[in-house]
Amino acid sequence: MVNFEMFIIMSNKEVKAALKSAREAIKNKEFKEALKHCKTVLKLEKNNYNAWVFIGLAASELEQPDQSQTAYKKAVELEPEQLLAWQGLANLYEKTDQWDFKVELPNIYQKLVELYASSDKKKCYEVIKKLSDIYQSDKEYSKLAEVWLQLVQLKEEEAVDKKELVQLLQQMTQLLSDCLNEEEQDNETQKHIITAFEKAMVLMDPVPGEEHKKVSADYIKCLSKMPLEENKMKVACQSMLSLYPNQSYPLEVLCSHYLKTGYLDEDAVSSFTKLLDLTPNNGLGHLGLGTKALQERRYQDAIKDLSQGLKKMSSTTGWYNLAEAQFKVHRYSNSATSCSQGNLIFIAVISEAEKDPVLLVLKGRAHLNKGQINQALKQRPDCGEFYFLLGQLYWDMGEETRKDRSKAHTHLLKAAKLDPHLGCVFRYLGHYYRDVANDYGRAQGCYKKAFQLDDDDAESGAASVDLSMRQEDMDTALSILQSVIEKATPGSAKWAWMRRGLYYLKTGEHQQAISDLQAALRADPEDWVCWECLGEAYLNRRSFTAALKAFGKAHQLQPCSIYSVYQAAAIKQTLGKFKEAVSEYLQITAQQDYVPALKGLGECQLSLAKTLMEDCRDGGAIDLIQQAIQNLFRAVQLRPDLSCLWKLLGDACTTVCIVSPNKARVLVPALLAGLDPNTEGHMLNQSQVLKAGERCYAHALKLMPEVPSLWYDLGINYYRQATKPPEGDQTSLSLLLEKAQQCLKKAVMMGSGNHSHWNALGVISMNKGLENYALAQHCLIKSIQVEPNNVVAWTNLGTLYLKKDNIELAHKAFKIAQSLEPLYVNCWIGQALIAENVGSYDTMDLFRHTTELSTHMEGVKGYAYWVCSTLLDKSNRDSELYRYNILQMNAISAAQVALSKYTERIQCDPDAFIMLGYLNEHLQLKRQALQAYQRAVELLQSTSSSEELAFSLGCYGRALCTSGQWEEAVQVYNSTPLQELSDLVGLALAYCRAGLFPESISAYERALAVASSEKEKAYILTALALLQNRQVHCAEPISESLLCLCAVGLVHGDATLASAALTELLKQGSASGNVVEQRCLLTCSLLALQGNFSAVQREASRAVHSNPGNASLWALLSRVVPQYYPRKANGGAVAGHVACLSSMTQGKRALLHSGVNQLASGRNSGEDRHKNALKTMQRAVLLCPDDPATWAGLMAACHTENTSCYLSGSAPRRQALEQILMSVVSEKGIERPLAQTLEGWVLQQAVTGLMLEGQLEQAEALCTQVLNVSPEHPTVMLSLRQVQCQRLLMANSGTVLPDTVLEQLNNAVMMNPTNLGAWHWLAEVYRNQGLLVQAVMAYRQSLQLASQLGVHSCQVASLLRLALLAFGPCMAGVPGNEWQDLVLEATTEVLKLDSSPVALLFQALLQYVTKMAARETRRLLERLVYVPSQEFPVTVVQVASWYLLRHLHAKNDQELMNVLLQHAKMNGDQRLLEFHSLLASSSS
Repeated sequence: MVNFEMFIIMSNKEVKAALKSAREAIKNKEFKEALKHCKTVLKLEKNNYNAWVFIGLAASELEQPDQSQTAYKKAVELEPEQLLAWQGLANLYEKTDQWDFKVELPNIYQKLVELYASSDKKKCYEVIKKLSDIYQSDKEYSKLAEVWLQLVQLKEEEAVDKKELVQLLQQMTQLLSDCLNEEEQDNETQKHIITAFEKAMVLMDPVPGEEHKKVSADYIKCLSKMPLEENKMKVACQSMLSLYPNQSYPLEVLCSHYLKTGYLDEDAVSSFTKLLDLTPNNGLGHLGLGTKALQERRYQDAIKDLSQGLKKMSSTTGWYNLAEAQFKVHRYSNSATSCSQGNLIFIAVISEAEKDPVLLVLKGRAHLNKGQINQALKQRPDCGEFYFLLGQLYWDMGEETRKDRSKAHTHLLKAAKLDPHLGCVFRYLGHYYRDVANDYGRAQGCYKKAFQLDDDDAESGAASVDLSMRQEDMDTALSILQSVIEKATPGSAKWAWMRRGLYYLKTGEHQQAISDLQAALRADPEDWVCWECLGEAYLNRRSFTAALKAFGKAHQLQPCSIYSVYQAAAIKQTLGKFKEAVSEYLQITAQQDYVPALKGLGECQLSLAKTLMEDCRDGGAIDLIQQAIQNLFRAVQLRPDLSCLWKLLGDACTTVCIVSPNKARVLVPALLAGLDPNTEGHMLNQSQVLKAGERCYAHALKLMPEVPSLWYDLGINYYRQATKPPEGDQTSLSLLLEKAQQCLKKAVMMGSGNHSHWNALGVISMNKGLENYALAQHCLIKSIQVEPNNVVAWTNLGTLYLKKDNIELAHKAFKIAQSLEPLYVNCWIGQALIAENVGSYDTMDLFRHTTELSTHMEGVKGYAYWVCSTLLDKSNRDSELYRYNILQMNAISAAQVALSKYTERIQCDPDAFIMLGYLNEHLQLKRQALQAYQRAVELLQSTSSSEELAFSLGCYGRALCTSGQWEEAVQVYNSTPLQELSDLVGLALAYCRAGLFPESISAYERALAVASSEKEKAYILTALALLQNRQVHCAEPISESLLCLCAVGLVHGDATLASAALTELLKQGSASGNVVEQRCLLTCSLLALQGNFSAVQREASRAVHSNPGNASLWALLSRVVPQYYPRKANGGAVAGHVACLSSMTQGKRALLHSGVNQLASGRNSGEDRHKNALKTMQRAVLLCPDDPATWAGLMAACHTENTSCYLSGSAPRRQALEQILMSVVSEKGIERPLAQTLEGWVLQQAVTGLMLEGQLEQAEALCTQVLNVSPEHPTVMLSLRQVQCQRLLMANSGTVLPDTVLEQLNNAVMMNPTNLGAWHWLAEVYRNQGLLVQAVMAYRQSLQLASQLGVHSCQVASLLRLALLAFGPCMAGVPGNEWQDLVLEATTEVLKLDSSPVALLFQALLQYVTKMAARETRRLLERLVYVPSQEFPVTVVQVASWYLLRHLHAKNDQELMNVLLQHAKMNGDQRLLEFHSLLASSSS
């Protein structure tokens, strides 16, 4: 016994050990080893649960599913309530793809649900989800419902939220709703669905609510699919209606149910009515009422409601009922159609009624609808419907069967005899009598009969009306239309509305026509023909915008319709939208040669040409005239019988008379030019084109000789030819004028009531060559008598009186013309000529007014003459008249623009070119002035006017001097007689600038002999003194001499001489104009030479304040600010903007200065998108594209933008522009002294930009490329060394540059001794290498250079950089005082030059480093923090605030710290507040 107990104890230990070993083996994935241990266990304990579970798991992993299943099942038998085996079985069945396993898997899940229900709810829900998916995929809806109810029950036991239960129930209903679509429905599942819906609606809150409404609708939908739950469905619908009375869905379900059952009681009718009250267009409601009407034998109501319902929805039952109702009222054809729409559902009914003739007809109709003609013909009932169908069939078969009386006609007559109430028979009989027999009387009778039988027969009604109108029986037609329209509902009877609208359109009652056509379109909005008719009605009513929309809609519906496009183009032409009209005409002519479109296209192009001519844009006008001629000639070729086309062609040819003969060269077809038609087009000059116009008018007169306007046009053409005679042919002038006079006399004889004819005859009669003034006066007075409000005739009459020197009558005539039409420019020109004749002060004002009204050649030249005359008179500069006429009215610019147009058109007037050159000189347009004077010289060289030629040559020479062409100027001046002082002085200046000083001195001495006044002699002596570098004594001292003396002192750096000369100059009293600017410039230069840089800005500001209207002073202020006082750069930018607004001449250069100021102040697009340096420089480039400085400024602005992007962390947007802009600057002509400097700066800028982008290789390649062209260029060598140095430093951040490299860098800088930036760069290299002494020497060298050059900003920059360099060792605590002394020395020098916040900050920080706790430290820092100055940069204030906070924190001065923090809050310094928090936390 003891041995047995010992055995038991030993076996239990072995079992536990073996199980532990098996568990470890499974954990280590040694499944075979695990099986061995489990078998050991089973030998000792056959029914060990864990051993069987382990065997199942190991066998499963070894892919032995059957053995695994057996082991798990054995474990389940041993312990059915244990989870492990069931879980193992579930895992095994899930991963093994065997059908028997899949079958058993739901049972396993079900057992797991039972076991988890009491232990682990979460896993229970997961298993239920898996079980639900299986039942749903297998469509076992009953079991699916039980599982979901079990889940809901578990959730209820957990007392979860109502919302979660509602969601579960909704999911359950959605999953189970699919079972309702199955053919065999399970009653048990239906009950579960109902239970779920009822529970969900009980738990829902709020009621009523959107969620409750949705669930109620779903509940009703499910009930409607359950045939046995009719009562519940009705109750649910009523319940939902009580809660949601505006919802139509429950009513729709009820109505659908009633229609389906066919049982229509009072409740059903009430439901149909309520549904239509809620939704009037609901098809179910109409179908229900129609079906009820059919049951009550109200067939017409049934047809109406059923038809309306079937329009909204298709229903087999509805079509059936409609066909039955139509059948009952003998509308067999309509009934058959309804049968066809219902998919021939009557075939079965018809097949059972072989003896019913009507049904036999319907059956035959059904066969016809299916295309079974033979089967249809087998039906032979004695019925009118049958014979009608047979007659209709013969009619539709074609023309031959229609004309055969034994077929269509005979069968239709028989149908009419058998059924005289069948309206469609009479309609087809009407077709036969109208189209075949041509018996309109019988046709009319048949159509009327058909329409009487069926007033819905639109075809019969329309045919009857059309026949009545054809027979001009309008009363009958209107009565039919009126009767139809009175009965018509909105959106119906389109044919009646349209025909009545067309009738009203024909009779001119446009408003009524529009109303009727709009009503027709309500019935069919897609009828493009109706839209075209409506467009016609609008057009006749002159409602052009509405007509355009109507024709546009018609074209949209029917893109192939040319008519709608043509009408739209014609309307746009009428409205003056010629460009849009041209595009639409071209759209038509591209498709076909449509003559009206070609005519309209030519007219529009001619109108556009005239518009361009009014603005003197003659080149574009000639192109348009040429196109118009081509298009009109195409039209003439198609319709040579149309006089209007020939007339338009003549107008196009005659229009070229306005432009300059040089530009009036037109390519015309060979036939029109009177040449061989087989050849191509020919280029004709102005005279030849006018001659072609004469032939066109003659051809038009051959077609219509009695039209006076054509004689008028021909006469005008002859007159234009007379004013533009061929070169060398003056003999034909009188003959052409005589022909013009005869033609206009003919026009007057045929149309004496036309005032234009009389006016033209009067103008031609007083022309040179006829000069019949009496006849001219008679004709013009006659024109006025015919049309008293005739501004042209009054103006021409005034011109006649003016020509005869009758000033008083001329003034009266022009005055009357002005009162009739104040905008007519010719009468104002007449008044200006009178004022000029009598010497009135208003002359210039009158001429200016003419240029404002329009560009008229006579007015333009008169105004330009008076502007130039006023400018030449130097004595009136301070007069009120000059300030108003020239300055306030911007006369120079206005006259220059107008005269430019004049010379474009009239290119043979040397006086105009001389005046244009003079005006261009005043506007600083040097190249344009040069071209104008050159053209004047060319014109005068072919004339005999030597005096005028000499004057123009002098002007030409002066323009050449201004543009820097000194050698050419010398030649031109030498070609003059050299008798005038201006010519001699100009020659002397040209010699001087060309480097020919002896010749210049000689010329000045000749000029001195010619000079008449002492002042002139003083000027010449001053020039000689400058040339010979000697003092001269003038009898009459002049300001120019003092100006020159002061300038000489400034050039030689002699401040004493410059100051003395300037003092004497200022003693001469106040100045004006350019003298003020010169004095201000000299004063600023002297102050800069003396080193008083802040006074430079103050002096310029004082001058601007004294002369606020002087744009040159504003430009000067904008120019000096960035150079001498960059702290005021924002003000400098404003000054430049004011200069731009004040003067166009100064504004171009001032715009560049404004951009430089914005660059100096760092204004970029990140700060201001609209006012920044880049925008300003772009405008400057647009205004002055030939100025290299503007392109250089644009380059600097782009670099600023890129730098700003790098600082803000965003990607630069203006990359790869450096080399492009550099090449642009190099291409511009630069004066030699500045060329190398500017090119070097541009190269440095480009290299800097490339280095900023990290493109060092490209930068080095650029430098190398430039060196190949200019090997001795020091700036290029410096840039190359900078790039190479940067590459060496970037290759290894800790690189120590060899002494040889440093020596090369130093040599490169020494080659550019005046480059301050180079010294700064070298100092920075030394600092990076730790060579602080060498860096200090480099900064001192740059400081010395800046002082020598007098560049104030560079002096400050060098001193501040030196201070910053010395401040580093101070901060690092290097012993000794030499670095502290250097900081104090540099900052003190900066403060001597100007107030500098940065210098003050350095001094305060130095005090902080050396004596942190001292009171002086706080005082210096507070001076930077609390001083309310906008000029202090934000960075300086913030840095000072941080150090002040550290100082106060170290002293634990809480009161002052609170003051500082409050100040930071007021100024939004969030970083200081954060810094304070860090200090507070670190100290605690």
